[in-house]
Amino acid sequence: MASNNINLDNYAPEVYLTEKEIKERVKALAETISKDYWPEEELLVVCVLKGAFMFCGDLVRNITLPVKIEFISLSSYGSGTESSGQVKLLMDINSSIEGKNVLLVEDIVDTGLTIKYLMDLFEQRKPKTLRLCSLLYKPARVKHPANINYLAFEIEDKFVVGYGLDYAGRYRELPYIGILNAE
Repeated sequence: MASNNINLDNYAPEVYLTEKEIKERVKALAETISKDYWPEEELLVVCVLKGAFMFCGDLVRNITLPVKIEFISLSSYGSGTESSGQVKLLMDINSSIEGKNVLLVEDIVDTGLTIKYLMDLFEQRKPKTLRLCSLLYKPARVKHPANINYLAFEIEDKFVVGYGLDYAGRYRELPYIGILNAE
């Protein structure tokens, strides 16, 4: 348990993607998403908690279609910086997705394990369409390739925090994405 008693004050997130860069990219993604669906068809946006909550909120505010929002929570990290290799469903959505246009909104696709689990789970539920929107993609770590339909940023193999992403529950509130470096 002593390994969890890290003095986080010694870690300073270095800005990797600015708040302005993120806002501009999110707006562009929302415009593309809005054009890809028929205006009279409802879009069910499923936000993957906890990391995607800020991205998803900004995204849906910029989508010009009628949307419903659901939330799902999975875990594969715990409080560390490496995936445990196992995905646990902590909280499922509350409604059926059968016959609906579904957009999964994820914070980051790195190994691809979590998104593979989620896409397989949702495909079994027979949506009309199932697409993936991810804030970040880390190709250097991919073990399970994922088809990301809408991607904000491809990044290097760095541990990032901010704009919803955390380290041991901290840094989610940052308006930018930073690299967590030990000082």
